Amino acid sequence: MVKKVLVANRGEIAVRIIRACREMGIQTVAVYSEADKEALHTQLADEAVCIGPAPASESYLSMERIISATMITGADAVHPGFGFLSENYRFAQLCETCGIVFIGPRAEVMQKMGQKAEARRTMIQAGVPVIPGSQEVYDAKEASVRADEIGYPVIIKAALGGGGKGMRVAFEREEFESCFLTAQKEARASFGDDTMYLEHFVEHPRHIEFQILADTYGNVVHLGERDCSIQRNHQKMIEESPSVAISGELRSHMGEAAVKAAKAVGYTGAGTIEFLLENDGSFYFMEMNTRIQVEHPVTEWVTGLDLIKEQIRIASGLELPYGQQDIRLKGHAIECRINAENPNQKFRPCPGTITDLYLPGGQGIRIDAAIYSGYTVPPYYDPMIAKLIVHADTREEAVAKLRSALGETIIEGIDTNIDYLYEITGNERYRQGNFDIGFIEMLGQEEDSV
Repeated sequence: MVKKVLVANRGEIAVRIIRACREMGIQTVAVYSEADKEALHTQLADEAVCIGPAPASESYLSMERIISATMITGADAVHPGFGFLSENYRFAQLCETCGIVFIGPRAEVMQKMGQKAEARRTMIQAGVPVIPGSQEVYDAKEASVRADEIGYPVIIKAALGGGGKGMRVAFEREEFESCFLTAQKEARASFGDDTMYLEHFVEHPRHIEFQILADTYGNVVHLGERDCSIQRNHQKMIEESPSVAISGELRSHMGEAAVKAAKAVGYTGAGTIEFLLENDGSFYFMEMNTRIQVEHPVTEWVTGLDLIKEQIRIASGLELPYGQQDIRLKGHAIECRINAENPNQKFRPCPGTITDLYLPGGQGIRIDAAIYSGYTVPPYYDPMIAKLIVHADTREEAVAKLRSALGETIIEGIDTNIDYLYEITGNERYRQGNFDIGFIEMLGQEEDSV
């Protein structure tokens, strides 16, 4: 078992990892930028090391500084959390070279699955359903030819992207070049690489992802699905498990495909296989996230497993103590992301000092956060400041509990999206489970027409 973990992240996920380590008797090291000197994760860890100025490029994205902090403090493992360097195979490779345990998959697996075109090829060879698409494309002229072959509408994606960056949908040939160049420019700015690829755009699907765990002995299990269809600009807002759109039979088929995908690349650790699901039950592999997901708590609640602890055990060389037949989903869990942003001003980020804070509690309510009264939300990073997760016996009860908890939550001094989330969860279509990835857009159109 690893003895000391450096948490190469910040915010609520850093706090989440530190707490799991403390419960396992593992020492922790927090790293922080100058903007995060008073952050909660620096106070909870056994040690804290400043790794640079506020910009992420000079701190949380600096491989050399993080590796130096790991070696100086004597940590024998690094947990990357999500975002930042969590899916950077070069960082995983550097950890391996330095004899540091990287709590995640091997570098070569991350590299293969991080390159979306390569991931598609691998899935096709493994017999996992994929959306019709192209190989890598580098310029608008070549891409336009491939788009004609695939058929409109097409979605343009950054080959090394994620999080909704470097993505545009072209519904017809006339707008393709403009969409392609815009997506390519965004990909270059966000990921330092402008390699693109194309897929047929599946209209009105659900976004369904399957959580998998895989150990170093070839054992792979899936932990059921999460429905992540409530999203804005490809950014997830509300996630739940199980999905009302999936029957037991379909869950079995999709879960088998997810396990097959993980085995095809020799995956180890916690990962997520993401699918697009059509109304007729057809599903297609979209991508694999080779890290812990923001929305992992909903899976923890319906399975009873602690995914952070499972990651650490697997990275320590332990075998999964259970098989697929042991995994049972119990009840219904929903998570919503609370962001420091103003929905009435085009979701403008709203950093600042929290002057008053009240977070709800009670049976079936969980808050993952790193905020406190007097904490100053910095302007340099993702605006997510907390996650509210609820669990109940049924979806109807879970939705009611979520709205009650949102109504109790008080965060003053900054703007948040709490009221917006309350409005979404009160929408009749949402309450009935009748939604797809176009739900937020549809909601906006309904408001505009009033």
